[in-house]
This record gives sequence, C-alpha cells and structure tokens, in this order.
Amino acid sequence: MASAFDVAAARTHFPALHQQQVFFDNAGGSQVLGEVIDAIRDYLSKSNVQLGASYQVGEQSSAAYRAGYAAAAKYVNAGTDEIVLGASTTQLFRNLSYALAPSFPPDSELILSKLDHEANIASWVSLAERHHLTIKWWVPSAVSNNPKLEPADLKALMTPRTRFVACTHTSNILGSITDIRAIADVVHEVKGALLCVDGVAYAPHRQPDVEALDVDFYSFSWYKVYGPHISQLYASPRARPLLASLGHHFNPSTTLADKLALAASTYELTASIPTLTSYFGPDPQRWWRGIAAHEETLAGVLLAYLGSRKDVTVFGEPTADSAKRVPTVSFVVEGWSPQELVETMEQRSTFGFRWGAFYSNRLVEQVLGRGAEGIVRVSMVHYNTVEEIELFVKTLDEVLGAAKS
Repeated sequence: MASAFDVAAARTHFPALHQQQVFFDNAGGSQVLGEVIDAIRDYLSKSNVQLGASYQVGEQSSAAYRAGYAAAAKYVNAGTDEIVLGASTTQLFRNLSYALAPSFPPDSELILSKLDHEANIASWVSLAERHHLTIKWWVPSAVSNNPKLEPADLKALMTPRTRFVACTHTSNILGSITDIRAIADVVHEVKGALLCVDGVAYAPHRQPDVEALDVDFYSFSWYKVYGPHISQLYASPRARPLLASLGHHFNPSTTLADKLALAASTYELTASIPTLTSYFGPDPQRWWRGIAAHEETLAGVLLAYLGSRKDVTVFGEPTADSAKRVPTVSFVVEGWSPQELVETMEQRSTFGFRWGAFYSNRLVEQVLGRGAEGIVRVSMVHYNTVEEIELFVKTLDEVLGAAKS
C-alpha cells in the first residue's frame, strides 16, 4: 500500500516532537496538537467561568462548551444527546455500569472478552457480583499467538438470557482489528442484547462511525487521539432509555451527559475539541486513509525484521495489512526478559517504548501465557517516521546480535 501522507507536515503540529525523544509508546497516550494546547490556554485565559451564566463571558464559556460537544458527536456520527465526555474510558464505563444495572433481569448473562483491556472488564465483573448475574468468558477457540474475536465463537455463547456483550475494537496488545459490525449483527439477533465496545486502541488510527458499526455503547480516549486528557462515550437510541440517571435529582436527565457526566466534562478540555477535529481536515475519511497507508509502512518495517528472526515471537497479525491491524506491535525475544530488552535499548537510544501487560492482564497472562513482565510493545502512530522505525530496527538488531540457530 503506497502512502502519500505528508508526515513532515503533520509533525509540525506537535511541539513535543521537537526534541530528541522518539515516541513509540503512543498506545499509552499520544502527543498533543499545538493548536489544542493553545485552545486550552485561551479558554483558561479568557472564559474560565461556570457554565450557564447570562453575562458576556459566561455566554462565551457556554458556547465554547456546546461547540466541543457538537464537534465530538459529529466526529463519531452521533447526536449531541448521544454522547458524554469524561475523565477516562475506565471511568465512563464504571459510570455506565451503575446507570445500566437496573435494566438487567436477575437471570441475565454478560459475555466479556478476555482479549480486552481491563477498562471494559472490571466494571462488568463488579456489576455481575453486585447483582448476582452470570458472566461468560469469550475466549478464542483457536489457540495461537494471534487470537481473534470471531463472530462464530461469540454465537456459541449467546442464549436468550444474554443481555450484554463487551469487546474491544482493537487490542492494545495485539493491534488486531475486530469486525465490530459482524459482532453487532450476532449480538442483536438476541432480543434486548446490548453491545459495548472499547475503541481506545482503534481511535488513534481510524475514525469510528457508531451508526455504521451498529453498537450500543462505544468509548475512546481523546488523549490517545492527539488531544487532551478527556474521553468520550456513545450510547445508541435503543440503549439510552435503559440508563438510570446518576445526576442530582433536580437536574435534567434527558441526554447521555445529563445521566452520566457527573460534572466531569472538563470545560477547557471540552472546548478544545473543535480545534482537534479540524486537524483531520475537511474530508477526515480521506485523511485517515492516508494515515492507514503510512502506518502500514511503519508496521511493515518492524514486522519484517521481527519475522526474520527465529528467536522472536510476535503476538497478533504477523503482516502489516492495515485492514487487519494497527501499528501496535508486541513481541518477546528468546533469552531476553521484556524488561531487560527495553532497558538495554534505552541505554543505547532515545526510543520511548515499554514492557508489561498494559492493563490487558487477562489477555497477556491467561491467553498468551506470558509471565509478570508481559511483552515488549512498540506502538506507532502517524507522526512517527520510517527513518525512526528503521533506526529502531537497526539498534534492536545490534542489541540482539545473531539469532540462535
């Protein structure tokens, strides 16, 4: 896949890139656009007052906040009443679990994926414990280093008592992209069943369209999509009426934000979102297609090298095909602990990447069979360059030396 993406032009928008550090830990949080930093500063400098006031600056503040919600909703093809902004995806899912609890009959079954980040597991495990609901674990039937969430495996778990299914759009360990629309079709064959998707590891690489995906709940974090530390949750028109309001009894309870925000839609961060979404240009889908092509090239450089070594095990898709994966690449090397390898590379370079389980402990430990140190993860995004990943490969090759025969 050829890439016409102008990475040099993109990099000019990120102040943090004007230093020696090379950022290969982007799945944990991307760098922030300079325009977004300016927007946050401008809000705090000029319109930092409580919402809803009738005086001039108060009206400016409220208008900026509303514009933030409108931009965030439009970005995922949703209405403003269908989204809520909050502190993190973990917190938004926890809020959702409390609001959703009253809608589940006592014999309800929840299906949870072991390939997920704990953000889309812990809240539902807690909900099941509090209300004595049944949990079924969705684990790929095929044992491999490339486990996938397949519709056939899910279908085998579904029953008339299934009320809720949670899964990831993209694994933050494997980089694999799940066919969410196919999953949604399976879930909605059961009357009343809802699908909750963690899009955190997908959103830095593709633009979500919640209507096309036919999901009931979808969350991602803007701080991994080149913005500030704020996250977003969507609820579908069929799901939103099922949610109890967590807000004060005298406040409105119509929109998703009314029900779940709990004053966590930080004003200055919400107000920066229109500046953030404008970075993707007048035709975001075209922009993201260019991103996919560039990121496939990046992943291809690293995966080609890792695949050439007999002492390396790659987890997830072994090819760089952007239809199947994003450039989040995890691996282990025979004879090296993940921590030792990362720290050795750090001593010889300015590469920022990490070892661990990255809050996907069930995947790393129970599915992949890795120990406490987990795996090595290199996570790239569109502002990374081919030269950076080529230098990473060169340095890694020098550290590892010749592969054992």
